[in-house]
Amino acid sequence: MTMLKPLAALGLVLALAGTAQAAMPEQPSIKVTTLDGKPYDLATQRGKWVIVNYWATWCVPCIKEMPDISRFVSAHQDKVSAIGLAYDDSDKADIQAFLAKHPVSYPVAQVTMDKPLKDFDEPRGLPTTWLIGPDGKVAKRFVGTVNDVSLGQATGLGK
Repeated sequence: MTMLKPLAALGLVLALAGTAQAAMPEQPSIKVTTLDGKPYDLATQRGKWVIVNYWATWCVPCIKEMPDISRFVSAHQDKVSAIGLAYDDSDKADIQAFLAKHPVSYPVAQVTMDKPLKDFDEPRGLPTTWLIGPDGKVAKRFVGTVNDVSLGQATGLGK
């Protein structure tokens, strides 16, 4: 019986430790400077679906999905926008050179691992994509690649 109290106390400590990490806000914000030097503020995109895509230059699945995201944004530009977040410690020039070979139709900013965005959970794998609804609230999180079909289903803009 005396052994149960320490075990129960340990269980409570572990349970509370799991909740100590701040949860991602329902309506996250992003204020970054894109690689082309322009300011980007997620709040200015209200009224549209926003694809927030974490990727890296070394991530093969990320490279595979980038044309799909570009096509989806271009096909629904009145209702959808995107921001690419290069989660990469590479030099800015290297990311820009990568994008010259793999162009996208949306702005890209760099987020380094030592300076993560405060309102977004750090990705546990790449690619990771958050879909923000027109109301500014997180509608869905994808871990792994997205494409026209998955984005269309999640936004209701499928073919």
